[in-house]
Amino acid sequence: MTAKTTKVSTIELNVREIAQLFETFDPYPFLQRDLDKDAEEFIVGWARELPRDHELKIVVHVPRSEAETSSGRELARSMAAYFAHRADAVRRDLRELFRIGRMSFAIGVGVLIGCVIAAQYVSAILGDGPFARVMEESLIILGWVANWRPLEIFLYEWWPIARRRNLYGRLAAAEITLNPL
Repeated sequence: MTAKTTKVSTIELNVREIAQLFETFDPYPFLQRDLDKDAEEFIVGWARELPRDHELKIVVHVPRSEAETSSGRELARSMAAYFAHRADAVRRDLRELFRIGRMSFAIGVGVLIGCVIAAQYVSAILGDGPFARVMEESLIILGWVANWRPLEIFLYEWWPIARRRNLYGRLAAAEITLNPL
């Protein structure tokens, strides 16, 4: 039996000081601070380009004096906590999208049933004339259009959110190291 080899892809950042990676106006202690938007965009953008079956490693190149600070020692935990928080937020967004999808689906099916019944009623009252046919078809189309949103959610809209959740999860699990220069 052979041991499974883990493929690792590395994301590298060069900063003059650790504070560049985090929002400076964030009032929370260092471990709870948000990443700077540019730093997050850079890391996430790079990670998005890497193979999904690879584990991630983030290497932050900093001056030796920065690596020896408390911020330097806490960097890995802080970044992992940030990405775990983002993964959890995106997970909640996905759960909310599915909740909206289920509610939209229930409404859409109700409207479709109502439109099919109304189309049959129109046919019974107006007969087989062209106006009756237009009304029947219009009601059927309305019923299917009422299901457009839930179909969009369940067929297409959730995929990018799930990918983003998985990406943040991979980033939260990434090995984060400092490379003092």
